[in-house]
Amino acid sequence: MSWRPGSVSAGFFHEGELVGVLTTQPLDRVLDYKAPEGGCFEGAFVEVPLGPRKVLGVIWGSGRGDWDISKVRSVIRVLDVPPMREDMREFLMKAGAYTLTSMPAMLRLATRAPGLGDPPSMRKIYKLGHGEVDRMTPAREKVLAVLEEFADQVFTLKELAEQAGVGASVIKGLVAKDAVFEQDTPRDTPFARLDPNLPGKELTEDQASAVARLSQGNGYATTLLKGVTGSGKTEVYLEAVAACLRAGRQALVLLPEIALTSEFLTRVKARFGAKPAEWHSGVTMTERRRVWRMVGEGGAQLVVGARSALFLPYRDLGLIVVDEEHDTSYKQEDGVLYNARDMAVLRASVCAARVVLASATPSLESWANAEAGKYQRLELTSRFGAAVLPDMRAIDMRSEDLPGSRWVSPSLQHEISARVAVGEQSLIFLNRRGYAPVTLCRACGHQIGCEHCDARMVEHRFLKRLMCHQCGETKPMPTICPSCGAEDRLAPVGPGVERMGEEVSALFPEARVAVLSSDLYGTARQLKAQIEAIAAGDADIIIGTQLVAKGHNFPLLTLVGVIDADLGLQGSDLRAAERTFQLMRQVAGRAGRAEKKGLALLQTFQPEHPVIRAILSGDEEGFWAAEAAEREQTGMPPYGRMAGIVLSGPEVGPVFDLGNHLARNDAPLRKLGAQVYGPAPAPIARVRGRHRVRLLVKAPKGVPLQAALTQWVKGVKLKGDLRLAIDIDPQSFY
Repeated sequence: MSWRPGSVSAGFFHEGELVGVLTTQPLDRVLDYKAPEGGCFEGAFVEVPLGPRKVLGVIWGSGRGDWDISKVRSVIRVLDVPPMREDMREFLMKAGAYTLTSMPAMLRLATRAPGLGDPPSMRKIYKLGHGEVDRMTPAREKVLAVLEEFADQVFTLKELAEQAGVGASVIKGLVAKDAVFEQDTPRDTPFARLDPNLPGKELTEDQASAVARLSQGNGYATTLLKGVTGSGKTEVYLEAVAACLRAGRQALVLLPEIALTSEFLTRVKARFGAKPAEWHSGVTMTERRRVWRMVGEGGAQLVVGARSALFLPYRDLGLIVVDEEHDTSYKQEDGVLYNARDMAVLRASVCAARVVLASATPSLESWANAEAGKYQRLELTSRFGAAVLPDMRAIDMRSEDLPGSRWVSPSLQHEISARVAVGEQSLIFLNRRGYAPVTLCRACGHQIGCEHCDARMVEHRFLKRLMCHQCGETKPMPTICPSCGAEDRLAPVGPGVERMGEEVSALFPEARVAVLSSDLYGTARQLKAQIEAIAAGDADIIIGTQLVAKGHNFPLLTLVGVIDADLGLQGSDLRAAERTFQLMRQVAGRAGRAEKKGLALLQTFQPEHPVIRAILSGDEEGFWAAEAAEREQTGMPPYGRMAGIVLSGPEVGPVFDLGNHLARNDAPLRKLGAQVYGPAPAPIARVRGRHRVRLLVKAPKGVPLQAALTQWVKGVKLKGDLRLAIDIDPQSFY
C-alpha cells in the first residue's frame, strides 16, 4: 500500500525541495533534508541519514534553509505506513510543551513498535495444535501453557521460546507432533471485527440513565463516571464504546494494571463477539508492531492497554475511557513525566473525542473539575443486582490485647473464624510487599540497606532473598551481620504480606491461605491463574497488597480486614489523606459483591482521625469538600500549581551546588508570584548509586509556569554526569 496525503495532511513536497524532519534522536531541532524521488508529504514517516546511521523521522513541515544547501542530504525513503495525522502531531506538540519534554522524546513515545519500516512479508507463526504428545516434559508443558494462555496473540519462534523459557528445539519437536501448529502468514493482519449491535447485559435504571447521558452530543467532552464499587461502571462505559463503534470511530480503554486485562478482555468478547487489540508490556513485539499499524490503518476498532496506548497513531479516535482514573500508576515517573489521565483529556480535546473517567473514589483533581462544571458528572449510587455495600467499622487497637509479635487483633480473628466456619472468604489487606520491611541485627542494631540506594532492603522469604524496592537489586539473605559479623542475630522487623501469611496460617491451621502479591508470581499468567482460583473458592483467607484493591471480583468474599489503616496517614505527602481514603474505600469494596452483605474492619490506633471517620461514615462528598477547602486555602493543587525539579549525580556535592544555584537565581519564577522550596535531599536520597536532590515550585493557578521554568533552567550547564528533570504536577515526592 502506498500512502498519499489526501485528507491526512496538506503539504506535499516535490523531489529536491527542502523538508524539515523530526527524528527520534536526542537533538534540539528539526533537521533539513531534500525530498526523495517521487516526493513526500507532511506527516510521512521516513528514513533519513544522520552521520553514518539511518534513523526514523517524520516530515514536520518545510525545511528551514539555514544550512549550506550543498551539504543537505536526501531522505532515503518514505515508509509504507499510515502517515502521522495532523491531530497526532498537534497532540505531541501540546503534550511536549505541557510536560517540558523535547519533541524527539515525544516522537519516541509515538513510535514504540519494532520494524515499522519493514516491508510487508510472510513470516512463520506458532499456535496451539491438536496433536497428542506421547511424552510430556516440563519444557513442553511450558510451551503449551503459554499458547493456551495467550491464544489470541501471535508468536514468532523466538518470542514463543523466550516467553516459555525453552529452546527453539522444544517447539520444533512439538510441531513434529502436531501439538503446535506452524504456519506462514502475512504480517500485521487486521483484528477481528467487533459487533456493537450484539445484546449487552440488562442495565439497571441507574446504568441506563448514565448510558443515555453519555450518548448525548458530539465532539469533545469529559465525563466523570463515579459509582460505588460493584455498581457496574464497566457495563456503562462498554455501552459508550458500543456507541463509538457504531459511529465508525475507534475507542481506547486504559487500565491501571496488567493483571486486570485478562478479565476485562473476556467481558469485551462477551459484549462484542471478539477480543480487542492489546497494548502493554505483556504483549509480544510482533503483536506491538501489528497493533501500531492496524490502529493507523483502521484495522483495530478498540484498544485496551496501559498509559502508553495514548500515543498510538489512531486514524479516528472517538472515545477514551480511563478506568480507575485515580490510580497512581497512570503517572509515568521516569523518562517522559506525564499523567495519562490528563493526557487523555488533552488528546481527546485535540481530536474531538469523548473522555470517560471512571472511579469509585475519584482524584480530587477530577472531583474539582466536575464541581467547577468543566466535566459532566454521572453517578451510580447502588450496587448491581442483589449486592449491597458492606458495613464498615473500626477496631480500636489501643484497647485490643495483642502480643507485640502479632498483627491480627482478637476482634478480627473472631470475625475471620466465623467466615471460615460457614465457607465464606476473608481478605486481610496489608500494603507491604515481602516478608518484613526491615532486617535488623539484634547485636549491633544495623539495618541492612541497599548498596546503591538509601533504602532498606526488604526480606522476601519466598524467594530467600533481600530486595530493594527502589532499584530492584537483590541478594541472598545473609546469616552473618555485614556490620558486626555476629551470626544468627538478624531478625525481621515489621510485617509484610509473606510474614502475615505465616501468622494467619498459625492462627487458622485448618484454613486455606493464599498470599496475593505481584512479587510472588514470575509471570502475569501465574498471577491470573491464582486470581481465578481464589475467585472459584480455592482459598478461605486471602492476604494481599494494593493489587487486590484494583477491580477483582471474589464472589465468596464477605470480610475485609485492614491490618494497618494508619500506614498511609504518616509522612508529609500532600495527597496522603486522599490516597488513604481511596485505598481503604476500594479495599472495603471487595467485600459483599454477591448476595451476602460484607463487612470491612479497619485496625487503627487513630479512630478519631478525620480521614478514618470519613471512611467509616461513607460521607465521600463531605471528605472531598473538606479536602478541597484545605487545599484551596493553602493554594495547593488543584487550586494552585506545582512542579518538582529532581537533580541527580554520582557525587552529592555538585548536585547540591546546582540546587543552590537554581534557588538563588529564581527571578523568572518570583515574577509569577511563585515560591521555590529547597534544595533538599529527596526522601530516598540515593537511587541506583545516584544522589538525588529536589526543589519544589509552588505557583498560583493560571500563571504561565512552563514558560517561567524554561527560562529559569535555560542557562544551566549540566557538567559531567549531572541530570535535571522537571516534573509538572508531581504526584509523589520520593
